[in-house]
Amino acid sequence: MIIMDKLFMPSMMCVDPAKLCETLDVFEKNGIGGLHIDVMDGHFVPNLQLGTDYCRHLHRLSKLPLDFHLMITEPEDKIAWFPIQEGDWVSVHAESTNHLQRTFDRILAAGGKPMVALNPATPLCMAEEVLEQAAGVLLMTVSPGYAGQKLVESTIGKISRLRKMLDERGLNHVRIEVDGNVSPANLVRMDAAGADMYVIGSSGFLKSSDADEIAAGIAEFRKTVG
Repeated sequence: MIIMDKLFMPSMMCVDPAKLCETLDVFEKNGIGGLHIDVMDGHFVPNLQLGTDYCRHLHRLSKLPLDFHLMITEPEDKIAWFPIQEGDWVSVHAESTNHLQRTFDRILAAGGKPMVALNPATPLCMAEEVLEQAAGVLLMTVSPGYAGQKLVESTIGKISRLRKMLDERGLNHVRIEVDGNVSPANLVRMDAAGADMYVIGSSGFLKSSDADEIAAGIAEFRKTVG
């Protein structure tokens, strides 16, 4: 069994824009795995968030990899819009495209690590055909579009089933990222179920915009997952 570092990916949608540089400094000093970017087009999800210029700006301000979460329709035609660099994670929803393999190919060509994202009610079988090429699977634990939602309880079992599926196929290097209501209590359950990447927002250490409180929250979360 491959033992991988547990990665915290703070949701930049939940970072106070007035304290962006200060918060990025806290992330870099406290071993954050990457910056989670919620890209929403107002069509695939009922919200508009974080465009391409914002992503370019982050790459200039921080050395941390970006964790693109593309909640957009027809992502296969839009990969080139994004400033994907070597080592960046790029998640695309299986529900958003008829050409998931083509989308993965374009992410790989850009130097990114392709991941397939699934909504809470989307079955795991929707990701099966790309698991061999995937760097990870992003499981939504709330319905995508807004911060501050309640956990969809059935997703805890879904994490466990995915972990079992990956291990049985010899794909235990494929990461499981969870996104939605990753509170301290839910983090314990998600970790036990087999997740190893955690998108942290207003339910976690980004409930405050104070630098010292964010740093303390990161330390507490890290203790929780060992």
